[in-house]
Amino acid sequence: MSDLDWQRVREIDAEVTHVWMVRTFLKHADEAEDDEDLRDIVRDLYDFILAVGPVDEVQEPAAYLKMAKKKLRRLHRATELYETIQPEVSGHTNFVMAARSLRLAVDRIEMRLT
Repeated sequence: MSDLDWQRVREIDAEVTHVWMVRTFLKHADEAEDDEDLRDIVRDLYDFILAVGPVDEVQEPAAYLKMAKKKLRRLHRATELYETIQPEVSGHTNFVMAARSLRLAVDRIEMRLT
């Protein structure tokens, strides 16, 4: 595998850390207790994170990139749903910034996969 593929894997993994932090914030938010859509978003974010796995365990960057591409649509859909419902869930700055952070991370992941 090329050094470029390894670089893409490392760059995607760096963005996954942001997805993880948004997921953790939403998972522990009181609002998630009563909002099925929010719980679905948390599950979809985790699904992507779990599918690509820890970068330290990557043996083949091609397999990592293939799995990330496969799961990208679900990640993208969860991001769009969160952006849509976020104003209803809470207008607090933490929720607004979570939406912005998630969008930035997902856009950067998508850019590295295309």
